Amino acid sequence: MMYGNGGFAVDGGTPQGLRIELLGPLRAWRGGTPLDLGPVRRQAVFAALVLRADTQVSHEQLLDDLWDGQLPASGHKVLPSHIHPLRKALDVASAGPTESVIRSGKGWYRFVGHRVRLDATELDERAAEARHAKVSGDVTTAMDRFSEALALFRGEPLAGLPGRRAQAERQRLLERRLSLRLERLECLVLLGRSADTLDELAELSASDPLNESVLALRMRALYAGGRQAEALNSYQDMRERLCDELGVDPGEELRQTYDAVLHQDDERLLGPAWATARSAASPAQPPPRRAVNDLPGDAGHLIGRGAELAQLIAPSAPGSVSIVTVDGTAGVGKTALVVRAARELSAQYPDGCLFVDLRAHSTQRRQSPEQALQRLLRSLGAATGELPSDLDELTAAWRAATSPLRLLLVLDDALDADQIRPLLPAGAGSRVLVAGRRRLAELDADRRITLEPLASDDAVSLLRHIIGEDRAGKEPEATHQLAGLCDGLPLALRIAGSRLQNRSTWTVEYLVDRMAGDEHRLGELSVGDRSVEAAFRLSYDQLAPEQQRGFRALGLAPTVEFDVLTPATMLGRPPYDTEQILESLVDTSLVQEPRPGRFRLHDLVRVHARRIAEAATAEAVAARTAALRLYLDAARITSDWGPVGFPTGPQPAEAPFEDWQDAESWLDAAGNELVDVVGYAAAIGEADYACWIAEALCDYFVRQGRYHESQMALEIALAHVDEATDRRMAAALRNCLGYTGILQRRYRQARSFLTEALDLNRSRRDPGEEARALTGLGALALSVGEGDRAISHLTAAVDLSRRLHDDWLAWTGCVTLGLAHYYGGRNEEALACFADARTHAETRGRPRMLGRVLSCAADVHLRLGAHGEAESLLRQAVQLAQQVGDIFLCARSLTRLGTAEQGEGNATAALALHHQALLQHQLLNPLTDPSYDWLEMDIRSRLGRAYLAAGRLRDASEQFQAVLDVHSARAHRADRALGDWGFHP
Repeated sequence: MMYGNGGFAVDGGTPQGLRIELLGPLRAWRGGTPLDLGPVRRQAVFAALVLRADTQVSHEQLLDDLWDGQLPASGHKVLPSHIHPLRKALDVASAGPTESVIRSGKGWYRFVGHRVRLDATELDERAAEARHAKVSGDVTTAMDRFSEALALFRGEPLAGLPGRRAQAERQRLLERRLSLRLERLECLVLLGRSADTLDELAELSASDPLNESVLALRMRALYAGGRQAEALNSYQDMRERLCDELGVDPGEELRQTYDAVLHQDDERLLGPAWATARSAASPAQPPPRRAVNDLPGDAGHLIGRGAELAQLIAPSAPGSVSIVTVDGTAGVGKTALVVRAARELSAQYPDGCLFVDLRAHSTQRRQSPEQALQRLLRSLGAATGELPSDLDELTAAWRAATSPLRLLLVLDDALDADQIRPLLPAGAGSRVLVAGRRRLAELDADRRITLEPLASDDAVSLLRHIIGEDRAGKEPEATHQLAGLCDGLPLALRIAGSRLQNRSTWTVEYLVDRMAGDEHRLGELSVGDRSVEAAFRLSYDQLAPEQQRGFRALGLAPTVEFDVLTPATMLGRPPYDTEQILESLVDTSLVQEPRPGRFRLHDLVRVHARRIAEAATAEAVAARTAALRLYLDAARITSDWGPVGFPTGPQPAEAPFEDWQDAESWLDAAGNELVDVVGYAAAIGEADYACWIAEALCDYFVRQGRYHESQMALEIALAHVDEATDRRMAAALRNCLGYTGILQRRYRQARSFLTEALDLNRSRRDPGEEARALTGLGALALSVGEGDRAISHLTAAVDLSRRLHDDWLAWTGCVTLGLAHYYGGRNEEALACFADARTHAETRGRPRMLGRVLSCAADVHLRLGAHGEAESLLRQAVQLAQQVGDIFLCARSLTRLGTAEQGEGNATAALALHHQALLQHQLLNPLTDPSYDWLEMDIRSRLGRAYLAAGRLRDASEQFQAVLDVHSARAHRADRALGDWGFHP
């Protein structure tokens, strides 16, 4: 790098040589003696001259450099007051005016760079040597030279110096340092040490999230570590960020890197040497499988855990499922350790790396083994709908799915062995890392690790890493005291350190005084025999009032994770404003953002937030009620039952949803946590809301085949129904449990609930719930083949529903009654019922309701040979099913449409429609849909008959044989469950 016209000569090491350092605070030596450069403004004058070495710098230029165009009162006279002391400090004793390192003339000064050593020049030399070695193929030497160059930086260049010139040079040198860091990290990637780069690259990305060069190198490092999918996802995240924040697309470098990762171009990403080596090592191997990786982001710098990490990643016995447990007190860093270990092990497990938070010590409802297995099966892509509710069946499905796989499974916050055993994968060579507060002595583990708080030196090292070596070095005693106050808990250390990062004016001693002087706050939040709430309280105290209110509200959220809408509703603020509050809380480390748009609190932070919130009683009651009302409104808007279907409780008024589809999408995003909302309402004494929400979610759950979740929510609410003021709920919940039981084919249980509901309704004289109970009993009778009893119950239910003007309930009764008549061979009566049901469905305007009744009515027309009428109805049904994504109804209607086309003499169209129906059927899950086998046999039977009519006897025979195979594999149920008709009451 050249400075001024001539640059600097590097002194050969003469004892009297002058050395100047710019790559940190400005310093100068003559020989080995440090020189006093005076106050900051004088140093700025000196730096301005050095940066224009061997160039005449006018007085005006100097003044403009230092005072940014606003001259001091003394004008040009201020310069000699700085130049004279500088000459005295810098020149040798015998130097005269003509030999001074600072020369002067009329209106100018000039710094003489001859025989002056400059650290910036050494930086250029080391960088040039590094690049030459890299071009020559000597990457190891290049990395060493880059490391030597970076070592010349002693902190921020020209630290603390004022003026435009110093600021511009400071920025240029910082950019130079970043460039050198990236070049050094690239060398590590080329040397096959990509794992050593990821922490530093993550730090660089966090400090400059829009830097495309940093991301490009990180993508290369991820790819080298076998994490291709993560590299591609990081590109997509950057692309969205650039579009949202700057309105631009990624640059050429990043696009080329993405293309190389996408096409697994080793030579472009890792260099020709590595590409050749990898090709030679496995010339015949196919591209690596894109495995599932659910591991959360790496927690960053890990100190004092080397021995434990080595145990976690040590080789395990081949051919078995290895189990390693990690236990310790809350906040000790169990999750950070197991996630780091999993990251380092991930390349060894090609079939997937899975992570499950079991929430044993969460303030929310902990995950049962059934819930965890459902999530794991879906993560592997082994299931998309509702899974069996029985633990034994789920465990069998999980073991069958994992038996051919080699998986890495991380189970966090585990309670006991009973929670763990069903989740163990079956594939030989798989590994399970279990973290929890308890020591799981009853679990057969290969290794057990008890994680203790950090030793004193390690705690200090972690603090030094967080707040910076220079800052900690100025107050070593206070830094040790702060580590002692945090008692070696990484959670407390990180929170305390982050406050110092965000408050540059604070001293470490000031923070020590605040923490040490508040014994009450130190004891408020217990973690075993330790306390960390002083650190949480400190974070809370530093928030702005609107942030504090937001933080309190988050402690009252009914789910572990939440989007912006929930706290916005609790706070009564617009979503945009609320998002700003959430993002600011993320910055303070009080809120986590596990994925874009979804937020959560750490368990201990949530306890702290809730305690603070509960101190403001009126505010807490309002926030909780608002949150529960939001879920209730969403569930009722989504439900096909409509407002009349919920005659008691608050009706949706100003809910923040455009329509029922918008409300349904919002509920979908909550995933498996909807049941927790019901449990939350019950736990805080809001029995009415628990009952209302469970009832409203029933239709949503059963439409998606999530019968087990519907049952759980209803059972939680039913346990508290006596505490509710809404007396209708006692019967309503039993009716819902009856409907859910029918769809699960638990007929005895369903009959019990519906009979109890009917008895309660008759004593209370609630015609709405009585009609529901009669409809349920009619559906149950129809499902078990009791046609006459079904017609009796359903006729009474339809009469009641019509008097109540309840379109959904009348539709339900009419459709079910129509099916009863159809089964009994009474075609005209069935058509009349379906016509009434269609009228009610059109009044409600819900596509599912109309599509199902049209499909059922078409069956009657097909039986009567009215193929044209059936075709018209079925085409409408297919369109409606596609509109709402109802796969079962779509497949059922498509195959009947094929039968109608066959009846019209269109054999080619009929065959095509039956095959479309089979393709739709394949989108269903045999584990979740009780009518999966029935539908396949129905489609293949119709397809076989179509082949037979076309004279393709061999094809027909194959389809009929397939029907027999399905029947043999799983005995076809004799009952006529309503689910077989694409109908859910």
